[in-house]
Amino acid sequence: MIDGTEIRVRRPAQGRNDRDKFISGKNKQNAVKSVVVTDGEGRVLWCSPAQPARCADITHARQSGLVRLLAGGPAVEILADAGYQGLGVQTGGRVVTPPHRKFKKNAPAWYEQIYERQRKAHSARRNRVEHAIAHLKHGRALARHLGRRNHMSHTVQAIADLLSHQQNADLTSAQQM
Repeated sequence: MIDGTEIRVRRPAQGRNDRDKFISGKNKQNAVKSVVVTDGEGRVLWCSPAQPARCADITHARQSGLVRLLAGGPAVEILADAGYQGLGVQTGGRVVTPPHRKFKKNAPAWYEQIYERQRKAHSARRNRVEHAIAHLKHGRALARHLGRRNHMSHTVQAIADLLSHQQNADLTSAQQM
């Protein structure tokens, strides 16, 4: 499963050239974005370096090399949200996104029922990646970062590594019992 997350950061100083690139279009706040990949159990497998939140999720996945990795990797199903629509074609059908809405206006009642059922089923299946992101942000270091933005990538990667190590240790101890 794959999803992007935004982490709030301090606003760059007035007069800096790159001040606007940290403003998120979705939340209208200063943030950096990172992409998280988890397995079916919600264990963190990979976390991208943090980049300014101005770019879309799919653009961030392309820039971090995730699309090339998925396209050349094993044939597995990867669940993603609507922010990654179009990635399925680039990865040979490996990335599965929620169904596209065929009717913008005046949709028949039968279509609305089917669409909602498909959308909810997809959302329920990708629920684990949301929990993994919540675990990443649980440690307050990523809830709102007050340090330097230059070190944010290292902080995100370190916390993701620690969480992944902890989850693997928990899995190993559970299998030994």
